[in-house]
Amino acid sequence: MEQITLSIQHITKTYPGVVALDDVSIDFRKGEVHALVGENGAGKSTLIKIIAGAIECDSGALYVDNVHQKDISPYHMRQLGIEVIYQEFNLVPALSVAENIYLGSFLGNGVVVDMASMEQRAGELLRAMEVDISPDSRVADLSVAYMQMVEIAKAIAKNAKILIMDEPTAPLTTHEVEVLYKIIEKLKAQGVTIIYISHRLNEIYDVTDRLTVLRDGKKIVTKETADTTRDELIRLMVQRETSNTYPGRNLEMGKPVLEVEKLCGNGVEDISFVLHEREVLGFSGLIGAGRTEMARILFGADPMESGTLKIDGIPVKITSPEVAVKYGIGLVPEDRKQQGVLLRLSVKENIVLPILKRISRGMVVNTGKESQIIEGQRDALRIKTPSFQQKVMNLSGGNQQKVALSKWLVSNCKVLIFDEPTRGIDVGAKQEIYELINRLAAEGCAIILISSEMEEMLGMADRIIVLSEGQMMGTVEKEDFSQEKILKLASGYKN
Repeated sequence: MEQITLSIQHITKTYPGVVALDDVSIDFRKGEVHALVGENGAGKSTLIKIIAGAIECDSGALYVDNVHQKDISPYHMRQLGIEVIYQEFNLVPALSVAENIYLGSFLGNGVVVDMASMEQRAGELLRAMEVDISPDSRVADLSVAYMQMVEIAKAIAKNAKILIMDEPTAPLTTHEVEVLYKIIEKLKAQGVTIIYISHRLNEIYDVTDRLTVLRDGKKIVTKETADTTRDELIRLMVQRETSNTYPGRNLEMGKPVLEVEKLCGNGVEDISFVLHEREVLGFSGLIGAGRTEMARILFGADPMESGTLKIDGIPVKITSPEVAVKYGIGLVPEDRKQQGVLLRLSVKENIVLPILKRISRGMVVNTGKESQIIEGQRDALRIKTPSFQQKVMNLSGGNQQKVALSKWLVSNCKVLIFDEPTRGIDVGAKQEIYELINRLAAEGCAIILISSEMEEMLGMADRIIVLSEGQMMGTVEKEDFSQEKILKLASGYKN
């Protein structure tokens, strides 16, 4: 009989207007990878926060090694060996990589921290993970992908008995995902129980032993992963028919909208390309390739050291996001929580923020227009919220992303940059985002798509520019698309 390391029984949790979890019971076995799957808002994040002691359930019980846990607090659960790698990072940007890995358990004599030993052990751990990060690097200077690897290292360093991974591969590229899979196999062999949350269905089938489907706060089924087909899994998750493929697009490219020549700055150099109306131009590359850094320059978030930009053939200088918006450039950033939304403002305030001048007369907002716009976005993107007054911080990660998208959709941008737009989004919502990208392109929008998902890049882009260490390695046309060719360029081999 399989040993049960964690058991949750009849867990219920409600928020005003929302039943987040409704009488959920699941057993997790020692040494297994157990997937939690479901659409955004299904209750996955609420459940893992209850297991970690971050929030209290209204009713139900939690058992670790068959012992009923009455003290469900973050400290107590960590003492029991439960660690969580959250989708949104829990790092201290001002501290070093080593300090973050051993935060709360600094090495030393209790008075003086032994930085040398800490950096040495952190370096050994990172090398074992095949991650090229210096232990003394400041976390604030790392890319999102490297921050994710530090989060993983931090959890491993704590010798977790139960490890929860919430979208661990979202910012990672193919090589880093393979490294993570090796780490998971090692942890399984050591008897660690892994609770794995991912919206990438291929990962569910690659690494998990069993899965539990949640829908609208209810447990639908728990079964062996191998006994479930992808089509069946999607139906269980969304309770409606949906496609797991990329929608077709057959559009003729229009005139050049954005021309970039010899762009340098923020770690990238000599980047040149032309983006056309009705085009989806993909940017691919490994961690540290410079894709996000380039996007931030185009949006005015970071300075351009040299090079020229033209919008509709006219030279422009984009010195700030405000100037970028003026020229019709929008950015849906990779890190939605820190850069994409204002968490403490409402859904309504976030969506209309870029267009307040357009719907106002003086200091007075036209509430009729405002409501019409917000309702249109809610219906178009199926944003799940009890009201428009709900603070964005109280929405699920996927619905936060939809709000981040909405504010640019209402702005009628001529150039829209999507940086990892489907990160942490469920399979049904992904399809909606893909259809939205196609619709925007059909309406004449010029789109830059940055994605670490190879299938997504191959399925959605018209052309793909590959970057490596801040430089252009080559451009791959649609008829020449292949994973092998793109990975070769991403590894530093020029055309």
